[in-house]
This record gives sequence, C-alpha cells and structure tokens, in this order.
Amino acid sequence: MAIQTVKDLFIDELKDIYSAERQAIRAYPKLAKAVSSPELKEALQTHLEETKGQVERLDRVFEILEKRASGKTCEAMKGLLEEGAEVLEEVEQGSVRDVALIAATQRMEHYEIAAYGTVATLAKALGEIEIAGLLVQTLEEEKTTDKKLTGVSKSVNKQAIADSEPEEEEEEEEEGAGEEGEDAAEPVQVSKRGGKR
Repeated sequence: MAIQTVKDLFIDELKDIYSAERQAIRAYPKLAKAVSSPELKEALQTHLEETKGQVERLDRVFEILEKRASGKTCEAMKGLLEEGAEVLEEVEQGSVRDVALIAATQRMEHYEIAAYGTVATLAKALGEIEIAGLLVQTLEEEKTTDKKLTGVSKSVNKQAIADSEPEEEEEEEEEGAGEEGEDAAEPVQVSKRGGKR
C-alpha cells in the first residue's frame, strides 16, 4: 500500500505493531522457560497474557477501521527477538542470563512504548477517540511492564553480581599464582665467592 495520507501512515503503523505483538507472543514462552528467577518468569508469563489481550484490542481497532490487520512484518521486533535468541545461545543459564534477558525484553518494551505512543497520538489527531482509548490502555500496560522489569532487575542484578564475584576472585588468584610461579622458577646464579649475583 502506498502511503499518501496521515491515515494511511496510521494504518501502516498499526499493522507494524500488530506484527510486533504476534511475534512477541510466539517468543515469550521460550524466554520465560529460559530464565532462572521465579520473579522474572512470572513477569514474562503475566506479560504474555497481557500481550494476547493487546492483540485482541488491535483486532478491535482494525474492525473499527474496517481494515485487515495483516500484511506487514515488523522488522524492528524481528531484530530485537533475534538479539534475545543470541542471549539464549551465548549466555549460560543462570542469573547472568536473566540479566541479559531483562535487557533484551526491556528493549522490546521500549520499542512498543514508542510505537503505541505514536499511534495513540495519531488516533487522537485523526478524531478516532475510541481507537485512541484502546491504544492508550495498551501503552499504559507496556509502561507498567517496563517498570516491573526494572524492579525485578534490582534483585536479579544483585544475584548475578554475587554469582560472578567468586569466579573473578579465583581467576585473579590463579593469574597471580602463575606470575609468582614464573618468578620463582628463575634460576639464581651464585658467584664463585658464594654470594648471589
């Protein structure tokens, strides 16, 4: 569809968000399964259910507009989800992975906050008051989820730091022992008179 008017742009943006939410619904179960923190798992599962409701709201928006919801792939969300998948591959299971997954999930939330803020503002400008109300409701849920993830991150970050510290200390000790061992291995030369050189 060629975008010529603000309403065309509005519908295009809505299709983008619709795609983003449907991609998120497919990804959240895998992300929730990969975390260690019960609090984070619960936050992700709760947001999965909210996201399903958000898709239903978007279905209602498209009904009001008498337009089809499909037809566009949100490349931004696709990229954010690919980054999340990389976390699962690159970071070992445990508290450090939880920190990385919170970061990945919050990037998704920030994208959605920006997207819903834009379409809610456009809906108001276009006089689509019912649609604006539906979009603002979702925008508020996205903001709440972001705040909740920030709250969860405080305890998860502390745990990850605590889990990481002993390993770092051990590595430093091992490095230090290697250096001392190298110094101790140097031969000491003794002069004919019996003194060290």
